Amino acid sequence: MGLIVTIIVGFIVGLIARAIMPGNQSMGLIMTTILGIVGALLASYGGAVLGLYPAGSPVGWIASIIGAIVVLFLYGLVTKRR
Repeated sequence: MGLIVTIIVGFIVGLIARAIMPGNQSMGLIMTTILGIVGALLASYGGAVLGLYPAGSPVGWIASIIGAIVVLFLYGLVTKRR
């Protein structure tokens, strides 16, 4: 059950991050879900490193969205066509 919830939350976080981030991000449903999941993981481990909350604690929606926006920004830099 936890995996299904992670996928659903990752999808919602990815959608919100894509809506907030300006520009055209041509991603499918799977990439949007992966974006949200990776953003939440980045927020979780990044917050633990910065001492914002203990390691392994679940992060909130805002931190997950911010993490997904950072991942989306980095994804845009890597896949930028010249």
